[in-house]
Amino acid sequence: MDNITDIYFSEVREIAQQIDGKTIDAMVERLVQLRKEGGRLFIIGVGGSAANASHAANDFRKLCGIETYAPADNVSELTARTNDDGWETIFSSWLKVSKTNEKDVLLIFSVGGGNREKNISPNLIAAIEESKRRKTAVLGIVGRDGGYTKKAGDIVLVIPPIYPDRITPHTEAFQAVVWHCLVSDPRLSIQKTKWESVTKVP
Repeated sequence: MDNITDIYFSEVREIAQQIDGKTIDAMVERLVQLRKEGGRLFIIGVGGSAANASHAANDFRKLCGIETYAPADNVSELTARTNDDGWETIFSSWLKVSKTNEKDVLLIFSVGGGNREKNISPNLIAAIEESKRRKTAVLGIVGRDGGYTKKAGDIVLVIPPIYPDRITPHTEAFQAVVWHCLVSDPRLSIQKTKWESVTKVP
């Protein structure tokens, strides 16, 4: 039997080589515009993507000076809205109250991007539709075929789905790779991470 570790990291290398750098560059430019105009960044996802959204919100705020929110971080509001109004509107209702507008950006992290016909991630779909009504740009880092996010979003990076048996781990892992690429871009980064700021490179 082949070594699964070797196989896995071989897949990582191949996916990395196929990432669309032009799309990432377009994301950087849109986020530069957002910061210049004083807009806000809202990052949403469910499951592992929700955890990624939380981490990314910290990085965009701390390293890039962008006012950023991860709605899933507010567990009280998240569960109250789910309990009272249903799962589908947890993010779209949050965006309504926040009065998102054309200066703001919604960033989606998702493995499948949402699928209305299969009733998968309807909350992401509702958030995208609410953003469109408010003229808020929609960015995404997704997997598979990109789903509804790819169809309706403005700048959407699809992590190459070249290994069907491991779509989820690769997509969620590369969400982190890509957002760290974004916050490290000199056009966005205004503050070094702690270790880089205290460590001299030999």
